[in-house]
Amino acid sequence: MMDRMFNKLRNLDAYPKVNEDFYSRSLSGGVITLVSSFFIALLVVSEFRLYLHTVTDTQLVVDTSRGGKLRINFDVTFPSVPCTLLSLDAMDISGEQHLDIRHDIMKKRINSDGNVIEVRQDGIGAPKIEKPLQKHGGRLEHNETYCGSCFGAETSDDHCCNSCEEVREAYRKRGWGMTDPDLIDQCKREGFVQKVKEEEGEGCNIHGSLEVNKVAGNFHFAPGKSIHHSSMNLLDLLALQTESYNISHKINKLSFGDAIPGIVNPLDAVQWEQTSPNGVYQYFIKVVPTIYTDIRGHTIQSNQFSVTEHFKNSEMDHYRSPPGVFFFYDLSPIKVTYTEEHASFLHFLTHICAIVGGVFTVAGIVDSFVYHGKKALKKKVELGKLR
Repeated sequence: MMDRMFNKLRNLDAYPKVNEDFYSRSLSGGVITLVSSFFIALLVVSEFRLYLHTVTDTQLVVDTSRGGKLRINFDVTFPSVPCTLLSLDAMDISGEQHLDIRHDIMKKRINSDGNVIEVRQDGIGAPKIEKPLQKHGGRLEHNETYCGSCFGAETSDDHCCNSCEEVREAYRKRGWGMTDPDLIDQCKREGFVQKVKEEEGEGCNIHGSLEVNKVAGNFHFAPGKSIHHSSMNLLDLLALQTESYNISHKINKLSFGDAIPGIVNPLDAVQWEQTSPNGVYQYFIKVVPTIYTDIRGHTIQSNQFSVTEHFKNSEMDHYRSPPGVFFFYDLSPIKVTYTEEHASFLHFLTHICAIVGGVFTVAGIVDSFVYHGKKALKKKVELGKLR
């Protein structure tokens, strides 16, 4: 019974064996074997390296997320705008506005050679004197409460402006522009004018981050402090400033969210030099939500973006747009997902088998041609057909 079963299994052998007495080994066969073995080793090593490396699967899906916040990271250098005069504003289509932003913002004063003079939290003015002027004249004594004048911008009888910035804020809410800080006691007392004059000829590096609504909007850097008037954003261009502003700038870094491995943002290290007088430089940015998942399963929810640029010369602008660098951003409805993954081990084994089997098959065909060719040649020589 067992012998019959073994005979049936023997008949299923797809690899019939040839007696060694019938083997014929040749020099050409040995050379072909060495060459084919080298190719097999080379291809196996290459395939193994590919197996160890991760592959990234990319997919496009519709972004159905709603609400949320968008973090904007920036690092911009203005070689010809002093830090005291440089302001940052942001607004979006939902109507939310952030004027003269200061939180999470750092400024570096730089000289004409690009060297850092001072690093400070955003803010202007010098420390106040111990006894400032009161609203109705006279000097403040230790037992009195100081209430500075808002110079016509008060909203009530008990409205006080105790600093230059509070006066500017009161003017901004009224929609007025502060034309001469020398006439404002608080500004004069805090040394605002003197500070601007001290920084004449300097530049400024401003870096930090903004957190805005996840809707279309813009943020901009401008020489001067913003005011709001009749739903239009203008600039309070101080009388002590010159009429022309050089908004040449270098964007050291600009990103929307966390960094994504392998992705280089298109505006990093971009530099622009102004060649004409006053103007507005505009960047129109399309933000693409992106989810990146690495091989360990760690997920980064961030954004990529594309950009187009435009410079508008104020001399040619009928409405005399205020000078500055504007970034207009909009969000794409399409989300990109990147997923790192390894090729499966079975896929790797399949490729190895294909390499070994394919190379040996091709080598066998070549060896067969060489062997039979030599044999036919030898036979013709023996018959005297070739000399």
